[in-house]
Amino acid sequence: MRKPPRLYFSFRSPRSWLAVRQLTERWPDAPDLVTFVPHWVPDDTMRTALAEADASFLDTPVSRAKHTYLLVGAERLAQRFGYRMVWPTEVDVDWSIPHMAWLYAREHQRGWQFYQAMVSARWERGENISDPAVVAAAAIEAGVDPAGANAAASDPATRAQAVAALAGAYQDDIFAVPYFVVGRHRFWGLERIDGFLDAALAAGVRG
Repeated sequence: MRKPPRLYFSFRSPRSWLAVRQLTERWPDAPDLVTFVPHWVPDDTMRTALAEADASFLDTPVSRAKHTYLLVGAERLAQRFGYRMVWPTEVDVDWSIPHMAWLYAREHQRGWQFYQAMVSARWERGENISDPAVVAAAAIEAGVDPAGANAAASDPATRAQAVAALAGAYQDDIFAVPYFVVGRHRFWGLERIDGFLDAALAAGVRG
């Protein structure tokens, strides 16, 4: 059986946020028909678990110049789309926390609601989304247990799901986000949404 379309996202990436928002504005059913997969830089413990699963992590660090260019470009795009965007001031973010909290929310059928709450906190209010208070607030907004969301990063079952998500990214050759996959067709970047939508239509996923 063919896998459903997949969208690899990261709470860290403003272009991922912009891409998901553009996608769902153009295809409102996407959250129900597309498999969202979180993607972030794993810590050493998770890298060891990935190695044991015959997987790795393909993202490579970008130069400071390129990073600055991408951030400024995302701000220009947000203005063009008419979105409110607030740059987070906190740089010391533990990215495993929001992504594994999202896995917890997904397990409780509230993944999309939690995603929306977290990107609003990160990109519309500039909050540190690894802060337990911010995670708890997003969980309450999404309708999941805030204590469970905050405990997800240390929960063995959720960590196993995280390893599976990152191993799946390795198997799909994911090297950056946002990244869209439909069958054998792959699309990297915000600018490839048209191609992804066309491929999804051709595959009979959307009408």
